[in-house]
Parts: sequence; C-alpha cells; structure tokens
Amino acid sequence: MKLKRIIALSLSAATLALSLTACGGSSSAASDNAQASDSNSGDAVTVKLGVVGSIYEDLWTPAKEKLADEGIDLEFVQFSDYVTPNNALANGEIDLNAFQHRIYLQSEIDNYGYEIENIGNTFIIPLNLYSDKVKSVDELKDGDTVAIPDDVTNGGRALKVLEAAGLIKLKDSAEFNPTIDDIETYNTKITIEELKANVIPSTLADVTAAVVNGNYALDFGLKTEDAIYKDDQLDIEEYWNLIAARSADLEDADKLETYKKVVAAFQSDETEAVFNDQFGGYFIKAGWDQDLLADK
Repeated sequence: MKLKRIIALSLSAATLALSLTACGGSSSAASDNAQASDSNSGDAVTVKLGVVGSIYEDLWTPAKEKLADEGIDLEFVQFSDYVTPNNALANGEIDLNAFQHRIYLQSEIDNYGYEIENIGNTFIIPLNLYSDKVKSVDELKDGDTVAIPDDVTNGGRALKVLEAAGLIKLKDSAEFNPTIDDIETYNTKITIEELKANVIPSTLADVTAAVVNGNYALDFGLKTEDAIYKDDQLDIEEYWNLIAARSADLEDADKLETYKKVVAAFQSDETEAVFNDQFGGYFIKAGWDQDLLADK
C-alpha cells in the first residue's frame, strides 16, 4: 500500500512538472535566455545548466569557478525527473543540460523530435543493485520484488545488470535496450517492478532490492560499497553521460564559443579530482578526448 502511494505521488509530480514546462512562462524564460546569450562580449554571460539531483552541483563546482574567471556565470537549474530537462532545453528555458547518457538522449530525440545534441562527454556512473533486506544477490529468492527504472533506456540497462548478476537470462535476440518481454529465463523467480527512477531509492524499504541510478543513489546516501551487486559494464559509449545543447544555438558563433568554454571547464583535472577525492571514484571520466565541437 505504501509503495502504491509513493508511485501515485511520483506520477502526480511528474505530470505537474510537465504541465508547468508546457504552459505559462516558457516564452518569458526563452526571452530571458536569449537576452543572456546575446549579451555584449564585455558583459558577464549567464548560462543556465539543467541538472537532475544536487550531486551535479558538486560535480560542476570547479567548472563554475573556472568559468566565473572568464566572465561566464554558470547557473544551475534543478529538475526532479528525467523527462523535463530536454523539454526545457528544446523550449529555450535553459541553455544546456547535463544529466543523461547518449542512449537516453537519442531516445528523447526519436520520441519527441528535439533538435538538441551532445556537445561534450562527461562521465559514466555505475547502475548498481541495492537492498535494505539482503546482503548479497545469493540471498534473493523466488517471489522477491526487484525494482528497476521504468524508462526504456535505464530500464534496459538495469535488466542487463540483473542478467550480469545471474538473476535472469535475456533472449539472444534482445536489442540494445531490452524490456521485460525479452527475459528468456528467471534463474531466480523474482518479480520485477518498474518504477520512476527518482522514487526508487525511497522504495527500498518496500521491495527486496532495486537497481538505482547513480545520481539518485548518491542523493539518497547510498554508497557503492553498499551495493549487493556492482555494475561492471562501464566501457559502453551509449552509457556515457553528456552535455546537451540546442542545435540551432551552435550556429551562433558567440554561443558556440561560450559552450566550448563550458565543456573545457568541466573536462579538467579539477573535475576529475572531485570524481576521485570527493566521491571515491564513483564517477569515471569518459570520452574527454572526443572534441565534438571541432567541426562547428
């Protein structure tokens, strides 16, 4: 019953977030954004960066400080879900966002026709399996409930984690983003519950185990050493996180130059030090050698 109330509250919050994005204020936000981006070269330029989870502000602190020295004010705009940030970016309410991996961005483009693109790789983070009830995967038994994200890309990745943990076997014919229908065998007859990624950490008391997105795990105080199974598929480029921008903005020379500075400020030794020193290597830099704006 408690789990149902949590899911209902999450769905209501997501609906409200989408309605606020679609209505009332988009035009003024876009206007403010345009004014900020069109500032004279001698004035400070504000760049609104959409993120999901407070952890991103810590990750971006070195970049924010570096950019301030170059006359760029990096302003964080927090979102509570994975649906809204790309909508906000496409509508001009923010300048950039940095919360998603490549495969998720591509699915959003395919589904909604967004004209936004990757301008710089950031990192890859594991998608681990956590539990408040058992200490290892071996303790999971028939009838136990395991929660996974309900969006296609993170859900598909979560199923791969469950397969790697030995709980299920996916069909050989499964595509890159498998679904529950692609499960060939349940090695342990668990019940898989698909939930909104942002509520999964708070449901650990109600399920036996859950695959938790990295930023939400950190926000909820979950540590990698607490995981009962650790994701080891960290070299798949589709799961590299990124910085996204509107394609049209990359035709503007001033904005392009500003965004190049934003990417360079993040891909720095200072940021990597935050990965290692503050978060114990939880974040792993990925694709920093790829200059995605070289031909712009």
